[in-house]
Amino acid sequence: MDIDLDRFTSRRSTVHANRGMVATSQPLAAEAGIEILRDGGNAFDAAVATAAALNVVEPTSTGLGGDVFALYRTADGDVGAMRSCGGAPADATIETVRNALESEDDLSRYYPESRGYAVDGSATGDSVEMPFLGPYAVTVPGTARGWETTIQRFGEKTLHDALQPAIHYASEGYPVSEVIAHDWTGAEDLFTDEHARAAFLTDGNSPEAGETVTLPRLGESMRLIAERGADVVYEGEIADAIADEVQSKGGFLTVDDLAAFEPEFVDPVSTTYNGTEIYELPPNNQGLIALEALNIAEEIGAGDHAYDSPERTHALVEALKLAFVDGHRYVTDPEFQEIPPLASKAYAAERATAIGERAIADPAVGVPNADAEDADTVLLSVADEDGNLVSFINSRFAGFGSGLVAGETGIALQNRGASFSLDPDHPNSLEPGKKPFHTLIPALANFGEDDWAAFGVMGGYMQPQGHLQMIANLVDYDLPLQAALDAPRWRYRESGTLGVEERFPNQTKLARKGHDVGVLPPSMFGGAQIVRKRGETLSGATEPRKDGTVTGY
Repeated sequence: MDIDLDRFTSRRSTVHANRGMVATSQPLAAEAGIEILRDGGNAFDAAVATAAALNVVEPTSTGLGGDVFALYRTADGDVGAMRSCGGAPADATIETVRNALESEDDLSRYYPESRGYAVDGSATGDSVEMPFLGPYAVTVPGTARGWETTIQRFGEKTLHDALQPAIHYASEGYPVSEVIAHDWTGAEDLFTDEHARAAFLTDGNSPEAGETVTLPRLGESMRLIAERGADVVYEGEIADAIADEVQSKGGFLTVDDLAAFEPEFVDPVSTTYNGTEIYELPPNNQGLIALEALNIAEEIGAGDHAYDSPERTHALVEALKLAFVDGHRYVTDPEFQEIPPLASKAYAAERATAIGERAIADPAVGVPNADAEDADTVLLSVADEDGNLVSFINSRFAGFGSGLVAGETGIALQNRGASFSLDPDHPNSLEPGKKPFHTLIPALANFGEDDWAAFGVMGGYMQPQGHLQMIANLVDYDLPLQAALDAPRWRYRESGTLGVEERFPNQTKLARKGHDVGVLPPSMFGGAQIVRKRGETLSGATEPRKDGTVTGY
């Protein structure tokens, strides 16, 4: 049955509670988090339980073969960040990847036409791009170790406890929700190996909305992790299966690469926007883009315009354009290259001078790889009554990732390495051990004393754009949480087009200002989640363009 995902007109309102709250993109996963909270866990336990459940009930956007990130505020007031993101294999260099590609008979399977590639099957040499799919795009997955580290450092429960809802859904089954059923169809063409198709398809078909499915292979991997810890993914039999899968397809990932991995705890980067402090992840993530855009928007007074005015939209879009220029020029793994202070107010004041009454015609966005525009991810926001707040992100990059599933494990491997460049002069050039440019940016906002929020907006390069629009809605216009998410969005594209939702106001007036306006479907405008703790009250909202829910108790 074909489903029109844009037909829904349901009304939502902000949810309020005072014990615990979870907002995410799939109702069963939100319930998994609430179950842990009710059972004595805290927000960190609930974040892992929710993320693990999403690996099963929304496998189209996340999985154990990907990475995980967190921004958090603990009950005692500490603000911090976790980055559990693997790098390129030790044997992956520009030369080894180029040589491997030159030996391939047919490159078209690595460069899907749906992503704008036009590879004739023999493209090699200096012009070839980093593969979007296949073994060369696989980087070390950080998810399992990130879950374990989160609970060990901050949780009240065990990893075994947190994985039980996910194991139940994988083993006993669950009905697939509508947006996810729609996205699942991509697996029919992506997965070619029989073990991959057996893991996620039934007789070669993806499930329909409402159909009950089980993922027993993934459930067994979850059970092993619950019983033996994340070591099984990085040094045990799951590690062997991951390395064997990649190497059997010609890639370079080894068990040694997996065993060497550890998550990092890093200091967030931050700025203030009209009195509200916003925290983001530092490079190799694109959080600096959101902060620079907010600073430029504040400098030019974007929030002084009427909410529905074309002047407001113009100001925000132009601020974002300039932030994209700088972020995609400089953001990379800081272990390999120094990054300028893009989040400074002084720099924003300098950049703001380029903005006038008409759209900047050629801002030279310079994206590291245009494929990241439309990546797929899950975000969850959790808060508990003690004051812990967590914004938690789990992703394989694009949908089911690279197209590789590790043997009989049911674990689809990410294609985050597609964000590397094979140009040695590019800031995100491929190097052994280097972390790729990462789109994922969980976020926190401090609106005032005892008033904090954990939030994010998923969807590749939509993420910093979503942060900018969401924070402007909340800070400049004091919109309720759900109204701030429901509001029509715009999206600046790598092509230079300003994509808008059909209901977006003043499209003609924006075109007169020089914007190349085009209507995109609602599914292109990200997946936002937010939970806010103001005093003793928890409030939350969820993305109306997804299957999700926000639930509290």
